Parts: sequence; C-alpha cells; structure tokens
Amino acid sequence: MKACLLAAPAPVESRPLVYGNAPKPRPEGNQVLVRVRACGVCRTDLHVIEGELPPRKSPVIPGHQAVGVVEELGDETRLLRAGDRVGIPWLHRTCGVCEYCRAGRENLCESASFTGYVVDGGYAEYALAPEDFVYRIPDGFADRHAAPLLCAGIIGFRSLRLSGVERGGRLGLYGFGAAAHVTIQVARHWGIEVYAITRDARHRQLALELGAAWAGESGEEPPAKLDGAIIFAPAGELAIAALRALKKGGTVALGGIHMSPIPPIDYSLLYHERVLRSVANNTREDGRDFLRVAAEIPIHPQVEEYPLEAANEALNALKHDAVRGAAVLLI
Repeated sequence: MKACLLAAPAPVESRPLVYGNAPKPRPEGNQVLVRVRACGVCRTDLHVIEGELPPRKSPVIPGHQAVGVVEELGDETRLLRAGDRVGIPWLHRTCGVCEYCRAGRENLCESASFTGYVVDGGYAEYALAPEDFVYRIPDGFADRHAAPLLCAGIIGFRSLRLSGVERGGRLGLYGFGAAAHVTIQVARHWGIEVYAITRDARHRQLALELGAAWAGESGEEPPAKLDGAIIFAPAGELAIAALRALKKGGTVALGGIHMSPIPPIDYSLLYHERVLRSVANNTREDGRDFLRVAAEIPIHPQVEEYPLEAANEALNALKHDAVRGAAVLLI
C-alpha cells in the first residue's frame, strides 16, 4: 500500500515524511482493516513528527483522524461488517482494567496506545484499529468533512465541557485552527457567546463568520470578562492572558497535548477560585456524544484538501497558520 512514513523526528520544513510503499496490514482478533479515504492533519501530528512528543514507534505512519470503509475483519469481531463506514481516532486502545478505566476515565489509562504515534495511523491507504475503538460516521458528513471531527472536534468538545461554560455564558477561544472552528459551532448551538483571540487575520475573519461576538489579535483582552476559556494554541504564555480575562470562579482549559512552558503565575490571577486545567485525550463516550451533537447541529467543517503524497506540504501549511479551518489528506 501507499503510505507516508516517518523514520525519525525532524522539522516539517525538511520534509521528513517519505511517501512510498509499506506492507498492507492484516486484521487479527477484534481488529478491522479500514480502507482509508480521508485523514485529517492535526497539530498533534506536528508534535509527533517534530519530536515534541518523544518517539514511541519508528518508523511510524502518522495520522489519527482517518475515515474509510471496513474492508476486512479479524476472526473475533462482532460489531462491524465489511462495508461499514467508520472513523479511526487518536485513542487506539486502553487496558480496561486500571483504576482509570474502571472509573470511566479511560482517557487517563495507564497503558493506552494512540493512533499514528504508538501504532501506525491514517496517512496511508489502509489502517488497523480495534472495532470497539472506532466510530460509525453519521451519514450527513462527506469523508473529508468527517475527518476533522475525529480529533479536532472530539477534543474541542471535551474541552468545552471541561471549561464549565453554560448557556448564556462567555467563552474565550485562544488560537483558531481546526479544533476551535468546530468548537465554536457547538458553543453557539448551546447559546454560548464566543470571543476569539488569534494572531492570524484570516482566522479572526473565520471566527466572525462562524458567529464570534468579537475577534482580537494575540495580546488583546476581550471586551468582556469570560466565564471560561479554551487554549488551543501551543503557547504557554496564553495561559496568563486567559486567566487575566477570566471572571471569578472561571476555568481555563488547555486543549493541546503539548505546550511551551507556562510563565510564572501571580497568585492573584488564580485567586477567587479560578481554575487552570489540562485536557488529556478523550473517552469513547466523548466521541459518541460529540458525533451525535455534530449531526444534530449539523457541524460544517471547513477543509483544505491535499493528496496523500503532499502530506509534508499540508503539515507546513498547518505549522505556519496557512490553513483556514482544517487540512485533510484525500487518499
């Protein structure tokens, strides 16, 4: 099969992904083999490829927002059939027995594995996944529009829940890429007023088009105090800015898997029961809940399409804020 392989972490400007042939995988046990049609390009892919996340597999096929059709079944599958359209997300497998899994917090599983990082992912014609860790894709979404929902959408949805902002409240979104442009659609559907802070003028315009009450540049303070905020940009200094913009009792949720160091925080910014918390991965329940809400709204992802062999170009565009919405590889 054709695939993009990463032999060793390197800056994306050096074009580290090699497009070529790789063995076609075979499903075993409860695995399904998915013929990939589209795969989203995520900032987490950048962190894997550039080594900001320590390597776990080498070589590895990145990508964890893969949409396609089940082609082959392992001999222990019970849930899916050949021809089913599914999505393969970041969370590849959990142990099911650790204290976190038993408590319904499988996103914190001690032995979790992750697609496109610990196991090969969706920058390829085929990918494997356990059948109970894939999602059925709602009929209303084309493959290319469904792909960004599988990480940008799900992690944004979990971050929104953990921000604690309720109907009628004010939410700040720091960074306005793939996750934020989906999250704002859920927030507006829930009656939340959104304030977007992002350095790129095109992204500020997109935020306004999607219903933001205000969009400002990095460093600007929103014109009203926020009930909660989500930081999607991997810039630790934004935690300080978001805390300054927060009302008493509000929460800043850090929606990324990697972030530059957060500067020292004056206690006065945390006082009055303000909360600074991370968002780690997601549970399958998050994914199922989000996809149901996404179909009800319905979410309209904006995507820029690239062929599989142009994965390096897509990653460069993402790194340099040149993608409006989400980048998707068509396979």
